[in-house]
Parts: sequence; structure tokens; C-alpha cells
Amino acid sequence: MSETGTIQSFLEAVHPYDTLPRDELARVASSCRRRHLAEGVEIYSFGEPLGGIFLIETGGVEIFDRNGALVSLLGPRNTFGERGLLRGGTALTTARASEDCQLVMLPKAEFERLIADHPAFARFFNRARSGETRATDLTGRKVSELIARAPVTCPPDLPAREAARRMRDEGVSSLGVTDPEGRLLGIVTTRDLTGRVLAEGRDPAIPVREVMTPDPVALPATALASDILHQMLERRIGHLPITRDGILVGMVTQTDLTRLQALSSAVLIRDLASAPGVTEMAAVTARIPDLLVQLVGGHHAHEVTTRLITDIADAVTRRLLAMAEAELGPPPVPYLWLACGSQGRQEQTGISDQDNCLMIDDDVTEAQMPYFGKLARIVSDGLHACGYVYCPGNMMATNPRWCQPVRVWRDYFRGWIATPSPEAQMLASVMFDLRPIGGAASLYSGLQAETLEAASRNSIFVAHMVGNSLKHAPPLGLIRGFATIRSGEHRNRIDLKHSGVVPVTDLARLYALQGRLTPVNTRARLLAAVESGVISASGGRDLIDAYDLIAETRLEHQAAQVRAGERPDNFLDPASLSDFERSHLRDAFVVVRTMQSAIGQGRAAVL
Repeated sequence: MSETGTIQSFLEAVHPYDTLPRDELARVASSCRRRHLAEGVEIYSFGEPLGGIFLIETGGVEIFDRNGALVSLLGPRNTFGERGLLRGGTALTTARASEDCQLVMLPKAEFERLIADHPAFARFFNRARSGETRATDLTGRKVSELIARAPVTCPPDLPAREAARRMRDEGVSSLGVTDPEGRLLGIVTTRDLTGRVLAEGRDPAIPVREVMTPDPVALPATALASDILHQMLERRIGHLPITRDGILVGMVTQTDLTRLQALSSAVLIRDLASAPGVTEMAAVTARIPDLLVQLVGGHHAHEVTTRLITDIADAVTRRLLAMAEAELGPPPVPYLWLACGSQGRQEQTGISDQDNCLMIDDDVTEAQMPYFGKLARIVSDGLHACGYVYCPGNMMATNPRWCQPVRVWRDYFRGWIATPSPEAQMLASVMFDLRPIGGAASLYSGLQAETLEAASRNSIFVAHMVGNSLKHAPPLGLIRGFATIRSGEHRNRIDLKHSGVVPVTDLARLYALQGRLTPVNTRARLLAAVESGVISASGGRDLIDAYDLIAETRLEHQAAQVRAGERPDNFLDPASLSDFERSHLRDAFVVVRTMQSAIGQGRAAVL
């Protein structure tokens, strides 16, 4: 058989070449060049122009990042070089023969022609998440897309009579009450005018400040449509202001959301809000695995799926806080319940424990502290009963260490930053993911900004956090490109949590620290890091694409387990994936390891 014939036979067994028509495959084979390389020979180096992409027929190839760190070991039928070819045509890595090997090179021009002419071929090499996989309903739409008009507003001294006329003339059922700069002060609705003015016989000239709802619940324009619906169902309200940096930019009503119909996540929120006790709440949260299957099956983006699932945990927490206050009486001083871990980052999946803490107003006395210990116990026990099991590391508000006045929390953060011991690094990593759930959010907002600034200025602390972010390595190895667990219950599997999403979560947290970025969600941190220049647009795009693939693979694995009647976990058998899926997942892990190496060398911003 001729060399072209042997190359064609080889390509017939390699995806995506096996999708090409036979005459097209023959043309591709005739354009390919075969190379025989001895062990140790460099195939290309970082920054070098690429003449094409490579496939391994026999032998092995080592891939190194720009810093010389080994990021992947490849074997027969693996492809390499395509990322650089698609990102400007120069190599983003260095490739070297790890043993005597035989390669097939597909020239750049032919590769580009196949990308243009054959969609299946193009899909294989397009690592970015396709817009076609996103859900078509409104669940994942941004609130900004639902705002149909500029908000109708009034000043706080406008007479109630004039407010009613303005609503009638504008055809709206509420007004945003704002100051001269447009900052939201309150909201007044037709129900307020009916119930607080007409029904009580008050003077229609009374200023709206006397009848408005002051400091109403508001959401940012970046929130999801489901966030609006969840807030309305949980708080039993019909109007929700949308703000940007405190400025009113829109108003969404129940009428605006009628097209949402009966979202499953919203149904669970509604049922939780009306549940009389913990037993009934647990029956609601027991339906979360089925919700996961529905969301994954509906091709929602992973950050939407985890956001909706986390919304349920938030609603459970707030319901338990209300039940605790009903049992114990009003709190003696303001407090704030915060979540950390996956709930804090709004990244909960089908399996989650609880990680939380309490910040208490500094006016609290020693005699009042037992109230908050009891409140923490009621809420934590309720969360456990609802499936959010106790944290194995005791990172919970029931631990007196994590139920303290704000001044103590300030001292905690200062101490961790000043003396970054291994425990301090671990605790700081957890606490940098804090998110307020219920109570006085102002107790944390100033502390968060203060801590980010102090931490980013301390180069020793940042250096320790860099080291901490590299403790979890992607599972890259020789067997099918993955390093699987060698023994025990999960032998021959990869951990999609600790070896998959956690390395990216750690990188995103570090970027947020370096840039003093306030987002807590991993994907939001990565986007903010690109926007602020902490990492380059190219490096950030690659890392976001890699994270999307890893996170979605994890959710698909858990949904498949639920459909099979199994308890969801994070341990995936790579053999269960197709060649296509393995190739993409391996490349995603290579990107993560490359970014880890870059930040270890202090070069993340230039990738």
C-alpha cells in the first residue's frame, strides 16, 4: 500500500476524520506529510509559526507550556498544535518526542479548508461553548433583557394624588422613588395608595415618602430572570426594582414574567416559602436531583444550572432564619448569615454540604451571644435535614469560631493576611468566597472591600495564595491523556471536582484577589479578570472555554447518574467518553495546567 493509502487507513479510525466522505478523506490523506522522529527531538517550540496540526500514529509526545512545565503526555491518535493554529498561527506550547514516534501533519491550508467546509470537523476543533446548547426559555435570560422601558419615577415629596395620576398616565402600577441623582429610595405601588391612603382616609396630598416601601429589595441588571421570579415568590411581592450601582434602571413586575410559566426551580422556591416545617421543606429539596436532570437536559449553561440550584439553598436558608427568629424572638442586634464554598459562589450541583458563618453587629454583648448560637443551631440542623449535610471541616456558624462580631472577623482577616500559615491560606481561600444570604448585608460590604485591598497589597500573602492555588492539579497523564485514581472505590476514574473545577476556582479566586474584584462566582471572576486586565483576553478566553467544558461535563455526569437511579458524585470514568469528548476534556485540562504554570511564574497577565 502506498504512503497515502496507509495514511488514509489511519485517518479512517480517527475522529473527526471518520466523518469525512471517502473522496474527501483521500484528498486529505494525499495532502498530509509523515514524519519519523527520534526520542528527544523537538517538533516545535513556543511562539514558532505552525505549518499545520499533528496526529500521533505511533510513539509518544510531551507537551510543555511556555515556562517549560510539562502539561501533557500524548499517545497514538492524539492531536496537537490546533490551539495555536486557531489562535493566530503560532505555537502556544512546545512539543517534543518522548520516545521514537511517527507523526502525520495536516497542512495549515488544508486544515482551514476542512474547518470551513465541514461543520462536523469544525465542531470538533471548536473548544468554545456553542450558543446552540443554551436554553431557549427565559430561565437563563438576563434581567436587562426583560426591561421594556425606562423606569417611571417620582421624588419623595410628590403628593400621593400626583403619584396616582402619574401611574395612570404612564400605564404602570408602580413608581420608583428616587433622589435627584436617580438613586433608589423606595417604591410606591397602586396597592400602597389604595391600602395606605384611601383605605385609611389619609390626605391625598400626603408625600409618597410617607406611604412608600423604603429601601426595597432590588436586583442588578446582570441577575437572571429566574432571580426575579424567585424573589417575588419567596417575598410575596409583585414589583422588583433593577439597579446599577444604586441607580434605578428598570422595574420588573409579575406581568413581565408571565411567559416564564411554571419554572421547576420557581415551583420549588414557592413550595419552600409556604412549607410549615422542616419535614415539608426536606420533601421539597428531595426533588433537586430531578431538577438537575431537567436543567441539564434542557441544555442550560452550567452557570445557570448551578445558580438555579443554589437559589433553592438560599431560599431554604432564609426560610430557616425566619423560623428561628419566630421561635427565639427578634434578634437583639443586627446579624448577617453568609454562605461560603459552592453556595457562596452560586455553584451548587447535585451534591452539596453546608459551609456558612455568622457576622454579628459590634454592639452585641456577651449576654446576647447565646441567642445567635441557638439561631445557628436551628438553621444548621434544618439545612442538614434538607440534604445540605454538616460540613466535615466544621466550617459552620454552629462553630463559635465562625459566629462572631464584625470586629472579630476583621481581626481574623488581618491575621490571615499578616501571617499566611497553611491554615490561614486555607481559611482565607474559603472566606474570600463569602456571600450574604440573610440579614444585614451592610455588615459585610465594607469588610469585603477592606480585606481585598489589604490582601492585594501584601505581596507575601499573595505569593502564598499563588502556591495554595496550585495544590490541585488537573488529571493529565499518559493513559488516554488522563491520570486516573489508582486504587479504592473510585479506581480508574478522575475527580471532576478536586481535579477539574477546583483548580479553575482557585485561579479565579487569585485573579480576584490580585485585581480587587468583588464577584464571588468563578465564571464571573474570570470575566472580570479579563475585563480588568488581570489576565489577557486570549488567556482568559481559553480558560473560560476550558472551565465551561469541565463544569458541563461534571453536570452531565451527575445527571446521567440520577437518571440511572444512582446517587450523583464527581468521579468520571474517562472510558465512558467518546474520543471526541476525551479529546476536548484533555485539552481543557491542558489549558488549566498552562494557566497554573503561568501564574506560578508570575506571567498570567501576558498569556
